Amino acid sequence: MKKIKKWSVFLLSISLMIFSLTGCNDSESVGTATSGDGAGKTYNFKLAHITPPTHMWHKAAEKFKEELETRSDGRMKMEIYPSSQLGSEADMVEQIAAGSVDFGFITAAYMSSREPAFAAWFTPYAFEDLNEANAERDSEIAKKILGTLDQQGLVGLDYLFAGQRVMLFKDKEVKTTADMDGLKLRVTPSPPMQDFYKATGASTEGLPLPEVYSAVQTGVIDGMDMDLDAAITNKYYEVVKHGAVTNHMVWPSVAMVNKSTFEGMSEEDQQIIKESIAAAAEYAAVTRAGQEEEFKQQLKDNGMNIYELDSSVFEEQKKMFDEKYGPTNPLIQEFIDTFRN
Repeated sequence: MKKIKKWSVFLLSISLMIFSLTGCNDSESVGTATSGDGAGKTYNFKLAHITPPTHMWHKAAEKFKEELETRSDGRMKMEIYPSSQLGSEADMVEQIAAGSVDFGFITAAYMSSREPAFAAWFTPYAFEDLNEANAERDSEIAKKILGTLDQQGLVGLDYLFAGQRVMLFKDKEVKTTADMDGLKLRVTPSPPMQDFYKATGASTEGLPLPEVYSAVQTGVIDGMDMDLDAAITNKYYEVVKHGAVTNHMVWPSVAMVNKSTFEGMSEEDQQIIKESIAAAAEYAAVTRAGQEEEFKQQLKDNGMNIYELDSSVFEEQKKMFDEKYGPTNPLIQEFIDTFRN
């Protein structure tokens, strides 16, 4: 009987050792160390975003991946899922918060539906150009807005800019807000963006991006709020004739990471994350700012009428935003007070 008990204890010990070794080599866990301790850990990250591989945000994701691998000496790997492969932005944020996805580049427009302070980035004509907006990524108010994600199981890391917002019209060359009265325009379903257009007399449709091309083509909408990047990558020049370069709002995505994943890393590895995303954000903004004239010419070459529309045309819309949104949130008011020219 004693021999049987000894064999039972021996077999149980062997089983526990095998189980422990198997658990330590589980390389399928997302964002979890697969070997080593502290700064020696290795990671297999996942990052998701909505834009196609030709868009600047995807190129920024690739730059982020490259920087992570280089700065970590290959310990940090990353898989990128573009073009809404993992679902809508709402889906992606839930996946990041749950930890099944580690990183995301999520539009500030969508994030404003979860945290109103992100609506501050849609203050009309807050910045002279993309370079000026990019320079303020590290400002105190920008950091405060990122900090609001903490309560959602997320860490806000940085902002990545695509081009500023412009207006594309199927048939009508718009020169004043009176010309916009009665037009149906696709606008991202973010209240400050929609209110800006409604104040011109236009009506807004919150169509998903994949439906926009056919909606213009069939006359369901008369145009859209867009950036020059997307006008090219989605070939909207095939279905719209006029492009008013208003640059009325910037268009940032919010770079975020699962809070538990980030806080479970060593300080050294956290710093690698921060420096890598900062390098990617800088690359995106500087590269995109340098493409402005090239993109305008490319759209002209594809038959579009591209023209400038001065900010003075939208004085009433600027005033409307400041008076309506400033009082709703102290961070929005601080943003307005900081950047309003």
